[in-house]
Amino acid sequence: MSNDSPRRREQARPRRQAGGIPQLPWADLRQPYAPMEILSADQVEAIHVASIRILREIGIELMSAPARALLRALGAEVDDKSGLVRMDEEVVNRALATTPHSFTLTPRNPAHRVTLGGNSLVFGLVAGPPNVHDCERGRRAGNYPDYCDFIRLAQHFNVIHVIGNQVCAPVELPANSRHLDAYLANLVYTDRAYHCTAIGAGRAIDGIRMMAISRGISMEEMAQSPGVITIISVNSPRRFDEAMAEGLMAMATHGQPVVITPFTLMGAMTPVSLAAALAQQNAEALFGVVLAQAVRPGTPVMYGAFTSNVDMRSGAPAFGTPENAKANVASGQLARRYRLPYRSSNASASNCADAQGAWETQMSLWGAVLGGANLVYHAAGWQEGGLTASYEKLVMDVEMLQMMAEFLKPIVVDEAELGLDAIARVPSGGHFFGDAHTLARYETAFYRPLLSNWQNFENWQLAGAQDATARATQVWKRALAEYEQPPMDAAVREELEAYVAARRAAIGDGEP
Repeated sequence: MSNDSPRRREQARPRRQAGGIPQLPWADLRQPYAPMEILSADQVEAIHVASIRILREIGIELMSAPARALLRALGAEVDDKSGLVRMDEEVVNRALATTPHSFTLTPRNPAHRVTLGGNSLVFGLVAGPPNVHDCERGRRAGNYPDYCDFIRLAQHFNVIHVIGNQVCAPVELPANSRHLDAYLANLVYTDRAYHCTAIGAGRAIDGIRMMAISRGISMEEMAQSPGVITIISVNSPRRFDEAMAEGLMAMATHGQPVVITPFTLMGAMTPVSLAAALAQQNAEALFGVVLAQAVRPGTPVMYGAFTSNVDMRSGAPAFGTPENAKANVASGQLARRYRLPYRSSNASASNCADAQGAWETQMSLWGAVLGGANLVYHAAGWQEGGLTASYEKLVMDVEMLQMMAEFLKPIVVDEAELGLDAIARVPSGGHFFGDAHTLARYETAFYRPLLSNWQNFENWQLAGAQDATARATQVWKRALAEYEQPPMDAAVREELEAYVAARRAAIGDGEP
């Protein structure tokens, strides 16, 4: 089956006409500035040495027997009774030697392919919350209609580049097959790359096959041109469970990228010190890299980091803290030491789309960007420590992501931009509003916000005196009204729906 025709239609589709929600065009974001280095070279090396000691002397529990067999064949020391695997630095270095330094994800619309690695920057939709919230309908359990609306919003806002792993759980659907419905929504309502659910091999393979169908290519061709990605969440401290290991191996077998992400909360999943947390995170991430390369040398992998702290008074997770921001920066240094693409996150512990949610998100976002992250996961819509996907928070985050994208545009310094003629033309004490230099640039000179309100107080009052959260409600409603579904060839959609029906029948009441 060829998909040349729908591709041509998608690429030729005209841009949304002026008058819609102001937003930046789709762009391949690049970071032109050198990443921040919060650790000295000696400190980076000390963390590396400590992480190698963890791998060699303490070990990681690996609950999958086939995975343990793969690592034993590489020279790791394996105790099948306890599940502990120990390895020395030579095993790690051999695996790192086969990892690509960057890779590309190609979805069904190749105009929306993304590169991960180098100085690229990709923003992803929030993933995983069991609940949904908006200011009109309140907090509720995740469901399929809301799931589809979040996917539509991701398609509408150009600064969201990839779809995360189930933006909310559609709990009214059978747990063993709802991933099929989620993948279908991802493919029908967007033309972005998406994350596969990697709890077991079946869910991962379904995601790969459905992307291959949408692109009109074989699984073998998908292995050479990846289109999906997954997050492998390590059960910190020091445990890879069976389902996650199987999901990792399935993705690697088919050449699809895996993001190894330890979930390390200082004071709970790691010691309270940041140095210890980074050492443990590093050991767990390197272990996952070795396993992926054991399955298929050359498998694209990302160094994932999700290190924050808990509230020591209650034990509750905290996000967007100074410690979280520093961990985001430091983790980037570790990823670059191994020449691996780097995944970070955009997170907040606030229970609503308020000022706390904004400042915590800004802290974690700045840490990720300054740390040189290639993928910022949960970049738009995360609320309540990841328990809720919020419509209003998604809009607030899109505003922040767009502002960050504008910040990353290099400053142009040339004869025209220096504007000496304009400075000479305007008399002392005058203004530049009507000068030719201004008139030639006024439409594009500055970032135009989609949510911020720059009216004076009197005009703001006359317009309804809405705060940012109230305005965000109006923006997401308008975005859904303006949403345009990307075209899909009827034969491709029919094949996807047939695949879903066949797999649902095959799964039945069992596991995928």
